[in-house]
Amino acid sequence: MGGNHTRDEESLQDPMVRFQSYLHGGTSSLLSTLPTLIVFPVYKTVFRQQIHNTPVPQAVAQLYKEGPVKLYRGVAPPLLMRTLNGTLLFGLQDTLLRQLSLTSHSVISTSALPALAGFGAGIVEALVFTPFERVQNVLQNGCNDHHLPTMKSVLIRLKGQRLADGFYRGFLPITARNALGSCLYFGLKGPVCAVVAGEGLSPMAASFVSGTLTSMAISLTLYPLSVLVANMQAQVGAEVKGVLVCWRMLLKSRQWSVTLLYRGGSLVILRSCITWGITTALYDKQEKQSG
Repeated sequence: MGGNHTRDEESLQDPMVRFQSYLHGGTSSLLSTLPTLIVFPVYKTVFRQQIHNTPVPQAVAQLYKEGPVKLYRGVAPPLLMRTLNGTLLFGLQDTLLRQLSLTSHSVISTSALPALAGFGAGIVEALVFTPFERVQNVLQNGCNDHHLPTMKSVLIRLKGQRLADGFYRGFLPITARNALGSCLYFGLKGPVCAVVAGEGLSPMAASFVSGTLTSMAISLTLYPLSVLVANMQAQVGAEVKGVLVCWRMLLKSRQWSVTLLYRGGSLVILRSCITWGITTALYDKQEKQSG
């Protein structure tokens, strides 16, 4: 039994084992970029709803009027971010989980460690990817098409501003959303997968359903933060306001209505279920194959 414990610790400390988690996370996220390309028009429709508070038919009409070229304006940042995000999120969560397993097994419940590691990974994720999201939201805002027509022009404009006003605009709500989202994802996907697998589904199908259900719960819970971030980041050069002021302005623009605040939420859930279901299934399969 002591020998098994020693081998477990050696496995936890093996750098190749840790590297595999980064590789598997990046690979699974890269393969899930095809659905991202397919559902990007859906994402852009949601973005228009978040910014302009418009119903679906009106948002679709706006995109149709702008034409197919502008339809995919802003697709590069989320594709790049999606691949890098999976690499960092899964790899870093696994690294943190292994370290916590070595140092905190007598202090923190083992079942809580994946969620805690996910929380830490989410904070680092926000620190790394807030600039990507900022550029993406500026590009997707149709109001910026004339004075910021290209990604290069957006980068130059943001570079000339303070970090808090430029690339890191909206950092606090993004950190809250990503940390809580990652905490819930890694804390829930294992137990949910076990329950689903108990119903007779194959391991890959169980992982897909687990990722789908978990992402659905997270998207519903944290969607208002995504709306807040989109509204904070879409403008460049406007008067800079704090998070609480922006939150009150957002609620006022939605007439203090939860229904209007969640406008576009159903499309977000659809996109999230597809991408995270596939990502979870591919990642879990690679992890099992590597032993």
